[in-house]
Amino acid sequence: MAEQTALADIHRSDGGKPDAAVVRDALGVGVAVGLSGFAFGVTSAGSGLTLMQTCALSLLVFTGASQFALVGALAAGGNPFTAAAGAFFLGMRNAFYGLRLSQLLALPRALRPFAAQWVIDETTAVALAQPTRRSVRIGFTVTGLTLYVLWNLTTLLGAVGARAIGDTRGWGLDAAGPAVFLALLAPMLRTATERVVAGAAVVLGLGLLPVLPAGVPVLAAALAAPAVLFLEGRRRKATARGAQADAVRKADEAQGEDR
Repeated sequence: MAEQTALADIHRSDGGKPDAAVVRDALGVGVAVGLSGFAFGVTSAGSGLTLMQTCALSLLVFTGASQFALVGALAAGGNPFTAAAGAFFLGMRNAFYGLRLSQLLALPRALRPFAAQWVIDETTAVALAQPTRRSVRIGFTVTGLTLYVLWNLTTLLGAVGARAIGDTRGWGLDAAGPAVFLALLAPMLRTATERVVAGAAVVLGLGLLPVLPAGVPVLAAALAAPAVLFLEGRRRKATARGAQADAVRKADEAQGEDR
């Protein structure tokens, strides 16, 4: 029994989540989202891109939202430069993810350029959900590898079999990525402030979607965080001043009674 307990401790993530549990969760996210590459392959082929162009986007860009934004704009007859600009703005959020993940992963300098290719919504969500650096690295690596392989494979299959698959909206594959990301994000919104930030970001993003170019509403939604935190800071200061005033008033009343 003691030996089994010791072995179990060895396979735990530095006293946190068991490695097997981290791998299981990461594989679940990677497989679920990776399958939505079918939708991208079909959409890209339908927008007029060649098989090589479609596969190159998944291999080199590897950020689903930006890829869908690009081919969607092209399919709607948009200017290629406008479509690329929208995809670029949408992908800018990954740079902010990277700032946080660089601290959590603390990878050797030689590995950082390779890890940067996997900094996306899903790998960030899995990594941030882990309690220790070991489990963060495991979650990030397994999610990134699984998703990268599956996304590129299903992109190829979707582009090749675009005519046979038909309209991807009937399959619901394009909703798999956002659904998994929301499922990962929701449990992390523990405080009222975090929930208000998330709600305000949704309102900003959806409200600006009809009036701003693709990708820009996502960046604008990020303004919800500083705005809510500013208002929360003012509220706390007002509360603190009120408490201080009450304390002074009570002290004055106590001194008056002593006299």
